[in-house]
Amino acid sequence: MSAWTPTSTPATVLCCECGSVLETPNAANMCVQCLRAQVDITQSIPKQVHIQQCKSCLRYSEPPDRWIIADTESAELLSHCLKKLGRGLTRVKLINARFIWTEPHSRRLKVQLTVQGEVYTGVILEQSFVIEYVVNGGMCHECHRQEADITWSAVAQVRQRVAHKRTFFWLEQLILKHNAHRDCFFIKETADGLDFYFGNRAKCKQLVSFLQSLVPLRVTESKKLISYDEQNNVHNYKFAFSVSIAPVCKDDLVCLPPRVAARHGNIAQVVLVTRITGSMHVVDPITLTRSEIQGTAYWRDPFNSLATSRALIPFIVLDISPIGDGDSHGVLADVEVARGSDLGLNDTTFLTRTHLG
Repeated sequence: MSAWTPTSTPATVLCCECGSVLETPNAANMCVQCLRAQVDITQSIPKQVHIQQCKSCLRYSEPPDRWIIADTESAELLSHCLKKLGRGLTRVKLINARFIWTEPHSRRLKVQLTVQGEVYTGVILEQSFVIEYVVNGGMCHECHRQEADITWSAVAQVRQRVAHKRTFFWLEQLILKHNAHRDCFFIKETADGLDFYFGNRAKCKQLVSFLQSLVPLRVTESKKLISYDEQNNVHNYKFAFSVSIAPVCKDDLVCLPPRVAARHGNIAQVVLVTRITGSMHVVDPITLTRSEIQGTAYWRDPFNSLATSRALIPFIVLDISPIGDGDSHGVLADVEVARGSDLGLNDTTFLTRTHLG
């Protein structure tokens, strides 16, 4: 007689709505299709949202008063679109978000979202849906001022009264590198410099502060009353920043005023400019003494160049004898040189001292 072996039959749970067998039982006793039919975890999220884009500069409005640059189907634009959903998105867990291609001229953006939410205790439902964004045309404050012919409210008049444009060529490269002109309406070239026009005073001051970190300059601010609303006590001004750059450049030979030389360690009055930043770096080519003249100190006792790099003449080094140890920038040396144009014509040589040894 064979022994009886008990067998166990797995319990099956039927969906309480449609009666289908549940592969994985849950607390709601409903299948996924019935759960989605009964509960909508996306009901707090709007399915159509309006966003505003400037027709001129193509920036998007971000309340209360910001306008952001975002390319089509970029991460910046996707982040901007998700912020427009408000608090409804905080009630669910965002799993994925991506753009769905639409015709460029349709003025519509479609974003597919995948979210998860808890519908019952321990029951997590995942759902995908599409949100349509309607792009409304508008104009930002800067473009509106341009269209209304109120083109600027602040100007930075940058001037350097020298015979060359080396400083402005150098500043131009730095302005382009750091995108310091991004808020500028337009730039006008003048005889001694450039005029930068802005829509508000704060943006203009940002450019002036940027230039102040690069070259020694003096700033004078003035304003002019354009209009006045007596009932609301509102004044409309135009601001002008007069920016004067020190007329001294790298490799210029300068003569320091006695008070300036005394304040900087009694350095020799005739020195060579080696570097220009927010301050002026000079060196005495005879003793290799170096000093740094701050921009504010320069404008208290301004001075001009005795000679610029245009006055340099090429010489050929025939012999060199270093003197002392020097520093990381150069070594004092006695050199014998001959003018390059005299080679093959005469035997004239010169003995001198240099800081470039």
